[in-house]
Amino acid sequence: MRRIIAEDPAWSLTIVPCLSNICLQCIVNNFEERPTFEELPPIQKDLIQERLSPSLPLHVTANLVPDGVYWKRCCKQRWDLCDVSHYGHSWKRMFFERHLENIIELFIPDVTQPKTVLNMVQLCKNYVKRLDIAQLLPPIKEPQGEKEEEEYESELEIDNEGCMHHFDFSILLDKLTNLEELHLVYKVKQCGMNFEWTMFEMTERDCESLAKALKSCKTLKLLRLHQSHVDDKKCRLLVKHLLDHPSLRQLDFSHNQIGDSGARAIGKLLTRSNLEVLNMCDNRISAPGAKAIAHALSKNSPLLSLNLRLNRVMDEGAQAIGKALLSNTTLSHLHLGGNYVTWLTAFALSKVLAENKTMRSINLSCNKLGEVGGKALAEAMSHNSSVTECDVRLTEVDEQSASSINTAVWENQSLERKEKAQQWKAGHISNP
Repeated sequence: MRRIIAEDPAWSLTIVPCLSNICLQCIVNNFEERPTFEELPPIQKDLIQERLSPSLPLHVTANLVPDGVYWKRCCKQRWDLCDVSHYGHSWKRMFFERHLENIIELFIPDVTQPKTVLNMVQLCKNYVKRLDIAQLLPPIKEPQGEKEEEEYESELEIDNEGCMHHFDFSILLDKLTNLEELHLVYKVKQCGMNFEWTMFEMTERDCESLAKALKSCKTLKLLRLHQSHVDDKKCRLLVKHLLDHPSLRQLDFSHNQIGDSGARAIGKLLTRSNLEVLNMCDNRISAPGAKAIAHALSKNSPLLSLNLRLNRVMDEGAQAIGKALLSNTTLSHLHLGGNYVTWLTAFALSKVLAENKTMRSINLSCNKLGEVGGKALAEAMSHNSSVTECDVRLTEVDEQSASSINTAVWENQSLERKEKAQQWKAGHISNP
């Protein structure tokens, strides 16, 4: 028996690769210098995406490589958790949104060059629909002695506008032509022993630049600015630039320091916008501010959900909201938990429950409604067929009234499920 011994030790009897695979590998090896993709059939495009290096420059791949295997590999290589369902099942969108978020969160004013962001925007503007910014860094503070530090802090109090400021969104938002959601918080993560309160608030200069940027972003549907020490003055400035916004539907100013003056501005916004969801949870709104919002509700604004949890609207403000809801035909979700309201508010809202047919959810938890308030709500719920959630926990309501309310809620939920099942059978909705 004869054997062939090759002079090349690497030689083997395996089949010689086909010419097309050799050509594809050649394309992959030279993709950065000669990117070629458009004229290839789909199968060969997939093969190239599987072989391309995730470290290729973005200016080469951003607008040439379509959504698919390549961008999935880029995401998996960079982040441990990659839930593509949060990004419309688009790996390319996930990569560019998270990449841009990372650039903004690590941007240091007066140190990082703005062109770092602007160059990236030119590549990702077609793919970014949501930005969730979890931190915004202030400028680097030079080491100072105790005396100099006291002088610095006094200057900061006098002119907060010019000292501590963060990333300027006015250079960015008008260029993101597909941006629909913006989530912001002015804080520094893991600041450790370098903690200062100024790291956790937006300055007047920040507010002014953000307000102008929001006005220029015509596609924005959701704005969430929370835990950023937004006070009345800043709230009014932001609202001024959001009036008559063509697409804004959801506004979240929760966990800030907005009082009655800011709430009056919000009331004006409700009459000059198409807001559907408003979250003012954990602010400083009292009766006058609640009355301003109630006045807007009485004008039948398109608002569907109102969250005033953990404010100070008291009975006076809550009663005004209840009176407005007697004529309002749009609001379906109301949260007044933790607002120091009593049985007087329960009486006002019981009239709403008896007459209003659009209300679906009402939360009065953590108040002092008492037995009288509980009985009024229970009586109203016995005549209501639309409310599927009525939360009266921690309100000093007696057990019998609470049981009656829960029974009415369960009956309404059952009725709603039956209606949806009938609509699904009739083909009016896709999923019961």
